[in-house]
Amino acid sequence: MALFSLLVAIIIERLKLLPQAWQLETLLAFYTKVFFGRKQLSNDLMMAIAILLPAIAVQVLAWFVAGLFWGLVSLLLWVAVAILCFSHLKQRQLFKQYIQAACRGDSQACYHFADSLDPYVSIDAVSERDLGAKVGQSVAWLNYRFYGAVALYLIFFGPAGAVLYCTVRYFSDDAKAREASLPLVDTALMLLDWLPSRLIAFGYVLSGHFSKAFSCWRKQAFQLKRPAREIISEVALAAETIESDSNAPICVQSTISLLQLSKRNFILLVTGLSLLTIFGVVV
Repeated sequence: MALFSLLVAIIIERLKLLPQAWQLETLLAFYTKVFFGRKQLSNDLMMAIAILLPAIAVQVLAWFVAGLFWGLVSLLLWVAVAILCFSHLKQRQLFKQYIQAACRGDSQACYHFADSLDPYVSIDAVSERDLGAKVGQSVAWLNYRFYGAVALYLIFFGPAGAVLYCTVRYFSDDAKAREASLPLVDTALMLLDWLPSRLIAFGYVLSGHFSKAFSCWRKQAFQLKRPAREIISEVALAAETIESDSNAPICVQSTISLLQLSKRNFILLVTGLSLLTIFGVVV
C-alpha cells in the first residue's frame, strides 16, 4: 500500500488537482481554530494534544477500517492521507514564478520570489550565480520537507506517521510566521528530522558526486545537534553538477541542477521502496 499510495499522491500533486481549500495547511489551520486557539497553544500540554490528536485520529480510523472490503478501504485511507501530506501548492507556485522571472531577466523579482520560497531563511546572495545556488539549496530542503521526510514516515509508520510529521511541521512554520516561541514544537521537529534528514542526505551522496558529497555527509551526519536544513542543503550542494554550457539564465543554472539532483534522489527512494515491497519488508 505504501508504494501505490506514494505514486498516486505524487501524480495528483504534480497535476495540481487538489485545490487550495483542501491543502493540508488549510485544513490544519481550520482544525487549530476550531479546537484550540493561539492562547491555549502557548501551554505545552495543549500543544502536545494538538500535535498528537490528528495522528491518533488517523491511526484509530486505520484500525477501524482494517480488513473492510478486502482492504480496499484501508488502501483508500492511505492514498487520501498521502495526497494531503504531499500537497504544497504554494511552494510550487512560488518556484514557478521564480523560474519565470529568471527567464524574462527580472533579477529584482527573482530575489523577491527567492525570499518568499523559504521565508524563514534570509537569502543573502552577492551575485546571480550565488542566488541560483542558494535557491537550489532551498529547493533541496523543501523537497525534503514536503517529499522525502513525508515519504519515509509514510513508508515506515503508515498514514499516522506522515500526519504526525506534517502536523509538527505546520505548527513550526506557523510559530515562525508569528515570531512566536514554541520550544516543544522545535524539539519535536528536531527529533523527527534527525534520522530522515541524514538518510535523505545520504541519498544525495548516492545520486550525485559520491566522493565530495560523502566527505561532506560524513562530517555532519554524526553531529547530534546539526540542524537538518544545513545537512540537506550542504550535502546537496556538494553533490550537484552544474551544467556550464546550459542555456538557462545564470541565476537558475545551479537551481535546476539541484532540482534534478532532488528528483534523482526521490527516484532512488521510490526504487528502494519497490525493493522493500518485493521482499515483503513493507506492505
